[in-house]
Amino acid sequence: MMELLRTRRLALRSWTGDDLAAYFDLYSRWEVRRWLGPHPRRVVADRTEARERLHRVLVRHASVTPPLGLWALVPHEDDVPMGTVLLMPLADAAGPTGEVEVGWHLHPDRQGRGLVTEAARALLDIAALPRVLALTDPDNGPSQAVAGRLGMTDEGLTDRWFGLTTRQFAR
Repeated sequence: MMELLRTRRLALRSWTGDDLAAYFDLYSRWEVRRWLGPHPRRVVADRTEARERLHRVLVRHASVTPPLGLWALVPHEDDVPMGTVLLMPLADAAGPTGEVEVGWHLHPDRQGRGLVTEAARALLDIAALPRVLALTDPDNGPSQAVAGRLGMTDEGLTDRWFGLTTRQFAR
């Protein structure tokens, strides 16, 4: 397990196979999955699917060099992953673009406390990238508010990424 950074309230570290229960708890919730991926969206149905998805996360994470990655957001108070903060290269239909996405997923029990903003800000600070994008579901007001708190500019709707219509923010 690699720890990338610590803030006053949390750590960002790599996900591990030992995090299966926390991963399943997070991604089996409609409040999280309703904003993620292609339509029709659905929750992770069972531990077998969670294990397969977590394995894909570990493979994707290993394919990039830190601070890029899919990082487990772990509050110090209980040392259990409660979310993901990601910094990943973006590709569109033509292939790699040179753009990087910052994103976040947080357990509903931990929302509204500024944890995602704290984690994403710390990640962006150490990455020191000249430009980064956040891509949100057009209806995901809470994630758009995080992008605003991170000083990102709303660039409007786009169909460029993932075969979805997203609201693109840039910093």
